[in-house]
Amino acid sequence: MILLWGIPADEPMGAVAAALKRHGAPYLLVDQQKVLDTTIDMGVGTTVTGTLRVGQREVQLEDVTAAYVRPWDSQRMRVVEQTAPGSTERAQAAMLEDALIGWSEATPAVVVNRPSNMASNNSKPYQTSIIAQCGFRTPCTLVTTDEDAVREFKSHHGQIIYKSLSGVRSIVTRLAVDHDARLPDVANCPTQFQEFIPGVDYRVHVIGSATYSCTITSTDTDYRYPSHRAPEISRCVLPPEIEASCMEVARTLGLLVVGIDLRRTVEGEWYCFEANPSPGFTFYEHATGWPMADAIAQLLASPS
Repeated sequence: MILLWGIPADEPMGAVAAALKRHGAPYLLVDQQKVLDTTIDMGVGTTVTGTLRVGQREVQLEDVTAAYVRPWDSQRMRVVEQTAPGSTERAQAAMLEDALIGWSEATPAVVVNRPSNMASNNSKPYQTSIIAQCGFRTPCTLVTTDEDAVREFKSHHGQIIYKSLSGVRSIVTRLAVDHDARLPDVANCPTQFQEFIPGVDYRVHVIGSATYSCTITSTDTDYRYPSHRAPEISRCVLPPEIEASCMEVARTLGLLVVGIDLRRTVEGEWYCFEANPSPGFTFYEHATGWPMADAIAQLLASPS
């Protein structure tokens, strides 16, 4: 039995569920929107045992061989938000979330991906240090609450960008002249600044022992948020040494599925910006035709 945990309307989750159905692989989707109709009884000893019930369906935890987890904040589910703060419904949602996270860590099943292995994304500087150990160049980085340090960093590197320190998605933005008046705001929140690296963007998805790569052509600093026209995305094949470094990033971070952001400069140097442990791969699958949902389904259906 394969366990899916998330929201059916989430496109990657829906794509994996559809792929498992095509492959005839048995699975149970734990729909977070039905959190109040879901219960779990779990015991952890030499093995992980218990029962998970979703509506009328029931599965023994020891029968779960693999799981694909993309949970959202349980407190933001509609059925939970409609209840009062401190309600039993909110407590039930929180306890279920804690139990499934604990199960994801303790189970011997294959988990894509275990929460502890995804945690590196919560600190981009920490993750960057690991990426550098895997053979990639990384941009010069400044994390600061000091506006003068930002000005000095910009003076040294010329063009710089800023983005979130954490795993919370943010828009990568170049620091422009009209941002100068807002620089004192960094005193209120540590912010990550990096030298701007010109070049061609690549997105690489590592799924198990395979890579699915594409190039992205865009005039925007952050192609995910186009200002005029959508980015052009096409399949590509990486040089063997770059592919090997991507596999090393996935292995070192303990991620069975990961989306890795690269950029190749005009001089032919390869930089790695980050590794997304819960990638929205369907955006790239639609553009390239790479069968990534099927690859994830195969990984789940044939755990080794």
